[in-house]
Amino acid sequence: MLLHWFGQMQNAVVAFSGGVDSTFVLATAQKVLGENVLAFTVKTPYIPDWEIEEAIQFCQKNLIRHRVITAGIMPEIRHNPVNRCYLCKKNIFSMLLEEARAAGFDAVLDGSNADDTGIYRPGLAALKELGIKSPLLENGITKAEVRHFSGKLGLPTADKPSYACLLTRLPYNYQVKADELTRIEKAERYLASIGFAASRVRNHGTIARIELEKDRIAEFVNSPLRKEFTEHLHRLGYEYITVDLDGYRSGSFDNNLTK
Repeated sequence: MLLHWFGQMQNAVVAFSGGVDSTFVLATAQKVLGENVLAFTVKTPYIPDWEIEEAIQFCQKNLIRHRVITAGIMPEIRHNPVNRCYLCKKNIFSMLLEEARAAGFDAVLDGSNADDTGIYRPGLAALKELGIKSPLLENGITKAEVRHFSGKLGLPTADKPSYACLLTRLPYNYQVKADELTRIEKAERYLASIGFAASRVRNHGTIARIELEKDRIAEFVNSPLRKEFTEHLHRLGYEYITVDLDGYRSGSFDNNLTK
């Protein structure tokens, strides 16, 4: 079904973050379209550097044409408004459309999947307005299916934890500061380095609220590495470090929002 969908295209640009979904879309597009695929990765202050590096390495290894486009923090999202995702997607994908057309490509694809319609995703409206194509969403493919098929293809992202831009670690209507984004990235990378990759560091000024998988909270609290981790976060500038007993949940700042 998905291969047939791609077979109807002449060429495509894939918005490639290096995550589970966009990696599967890019790999499938390459399988069908071959050299008529171009990957665009957008580098911004709110995307971790390590994700950009992983995207570059994947494309180099698989001989996929790839461009990294640098963008700053647009003024409209500097205070992390509730519609931040819409504003960001509209800006970024407008830029990608322009770059794609200049390079002679007809379509821009993203990695939205069928599960994304059931949660707060204001960015989907921007994609629809711009005519961005979402092959996974259009074919009803879920996250679990993406992981399953990625495993079949031998993709390194099959079991990769889901990530999101660093702005999701900040409360809404909170001033975005580059140094705090860097602090969040370093804190989460340290967590991953000690075995807690599926986690979030929610930033509340000088307070770090750590979200971990529920069944690993006790393990973390009792870990001999916990002290090293808290000391590391103190060095990064956090005054208080807390563990959220509700555990990790995607979009925890969205709890009080309505669609």
